[in-house]
Amino acid sequence: MGANLFALRSHNTALVLDLLRTAGTDGISRLELADRTGLTPQAVSKITARLRDSGLAAEAGRRASTGGKPRTVLRLVPGAGHAVGVHLDRDELRVVLVDLMGEVVGERRAPLDLGAGAGVVVEAVAREVEGLVGGADEGMEVRGAAGPAGEAVGDAVAPGVAGPDGDSAGRGAEGIVGDAVGDPLGRGAEGSAGDPAVQDEPASAEDAVADPVAQGAPPPPPAPARNLLGVGVALPGPLDHAHGILHRVTGFPEWDGFPLRDALARRLGVPVVVDKDTNAAALGLAVAGEGGSFAYLHLGTGLGAGLVIGGGVHRGARTGAGEFGHQVIQLDGPPCDCGNRGCIEALCLAAVARGDLDEAARVLGTGAANLVGLLDIDLVLLGGRTVAADPEPFVRGVAAVLDAHARREGAREAAVPVRVAPGGARGVAEGAAQLLLGPLFGRADG
Repeated sequence: MGANLFALRSHNTALVLDLLRTAGTDGISRLELADRTGLTPQAVSKITARLRDSGLAAEAGRRASTGGKPRTVLRLVPGAGHAVGVHLDRDELRVVLVDLMGEVVGERRAPLDLGAGAGVVVEAVAREVEGLVGGADEGMEVRGAAGPAGEAVGDAVAPGVAGPDGDSAGRGAEGIVGDAVGDPLGRGAEGSAGDPAVQDEPASAEDAVADPVAQGAPPPPPAPARNLLGVGVALPGPLDHAHGILHRVTGFPEWDGFPLRDALARRLGVPVVVDKDTNAAALGLAVAGEGGSFAYLHLGTGLGAGLVIGGGVHRGARTGAGEFGHQVIQLDGPPCDCGNRGCIEALCLAAVARGDLDEAARVLGTGAANLVGLLDIDLVLLGGRTVAADPEPFVRGVAAVLDAHARREGAREAAVPVRVAPGGARGVAEGAAQLLLGPLFGRADG
């Protein structure tokens, strides 16, 4: 019963946080929060008091009331928490730092060879993450920290995050680091465990985060490092999202079975979530307000799809959905890196390589039509560096195939629309950050 009550209260806090986020700088009153969430005013007051104490919410002024005294409105404090999003591509690494509103406040890029070996790649990701977070407050140094097993991890991102018993979820100095997947608010110096409304008593002395300055330790790290929720990593699949383990990444079979999530969590000392690049981008689009059911088709160094069905990312029973590029449409066609022949990815990339974008778009459209026929989705969004370099022929070509498909089916409605996905080149990295932010605001598909 206690676990169920805890989950319910955490859910209630997520509802309130999400409404604070969507209200923006205008804020929202406690009465409005109670009305929109269905919670009692007393429950809302308790939750918002905890959020204010932890720095996640603040007053945004007063609003005229229809009767009685003016209502105090509250807003989310964007800088009270941050998440890192990593786009790990086959030849490039892009890292972004975002605040609680999802706004990018820092970005780094570096060349990368995904085939250079696990150790090299993990270190490259760690170096860019540390450089980004450490540079978020100019002139402040990010010191080393204890890793999940107590070992030193060099210039780590979040000093003090690892718990005394090697808990990589840790306890953040601002009280919001925690386990970003199962318990987004964590346990912090303010004494709140998980949902700030759950625990009435302050945390014990053993659970409090010691003051490093009082102990003669170096000064605390930059604010983004102190309140870092964790790191979301997006890369080509297939992979196991639930356990953070890579499978035979197309073109890089040596990654098969590698526990990327755990390796990075040990190296950085913060929570890490791993997902496919297409899923991360699709999640970012859904969080940004793209509604309904849609497919995000990503054409870059490879080809994949992220599926959003009924507002949530569809990963499948084994988190392997979306291997769009490896549907065979030409028996005995050209070989693909996945081992099959005639895959959409192989045909599409070959057309791009010879400069025939119209043919590449036609192949992409054929795959999109298969998805539309199978899933009856509302929208097709196109992204990836190849599309971004020259979007018009891809939008035109895919739309033409979908229009022809709709006419053959005798559809009474217009063909499913096609457009370029917003977000540009960093859409995948921003979506990767939402893998951490999503659960904080009640998005279970994060």
